Parts: sequence; C-alpha cells; structure tokens
Amino acid sequence: MDAERISVAQACLAAAHDGSLSFPEIVGTLIRAGFEGYTVDYRRNSQTCYLPDGESVAMDFEPSPAGVAAAFDAPEIERLVRWAQTNPADYSYAAFSRKAKAAGCAGYIVSFAGRRVVYFGRTAETHVEHFPQ
Repeated sequence: MDAERISVAQACLAAAHDGSLSFPEIVGTLIRAGFEGYTVDYRRNSQTCYLPDGESVAMDFEPSPAGVAAAFDAPEIERLVRWAQTNPADYSYAAFSRKAKAAGCAGYIVSFAGRRVVYFGRTAETHVEHFPQ
C-alpha cells in the first residue's frame, strides 16, 4: 500500500480518537482515498483498513482500561450508536469504545459499499446498523 493511503488511514484513526473528525467525515475521507471499509478489534486494540484489491493497513491504538464483557448486549450497542449519532457534549469515541466493550462488543466491521456497520461480540453475536440516509 502506498504511503499516502497509509497516512490517510492513520490520520483518520487519530481523528476518531482525538475527536477532530466525526464518523461521517472519517468515512468520506477513507472513501476518497479508495478504501472499501475497515475493522476495529477491541480485543487486539487495532484497526485495519482495506482496499478493494485486498491490500490492507493494520494500526494499533491505545487500549482502554477494561476488557470486553462476556455477554453481548445488542440493545445497549444500538443505544450507544444513537448516542454517538446525536453527538452530545459528553460524547467521545473513547467513551463510546469503553461503553461498547462493557456491552460485550469485541469489535465492528464497517462496509462503505454495504453502508452498514456490523458490531460483534465474543461469541459472534451481532448487531447491524445501516448508515443513516
């Protein structure tokens, strides 16, 4: 993968964690750079961005203090997504991630073409969120 795309992926990861870009802004930036989606793995503390040709870039991020809860709470994941979408003053990606892990979210897959995010638990339970229209 070329250095420019790697730089874009790294900048988007940093922007998610420091709050300088919203989810829609990050998605737009990654799409313009040619990515088709990405996966966040809360157990490994990593994010991988994928190109359509199979190339990918994996990046580590700082772990939050707690691990992923054993039980997957899909209604809580849905509530957290709605909270993030309203972008209230108390929202941050770090808080979202911490709460998602407490709700048993082991990670999520973002598909730009599919316009959806699939959140998954340690036992492969899932919750699907479609991008807002």
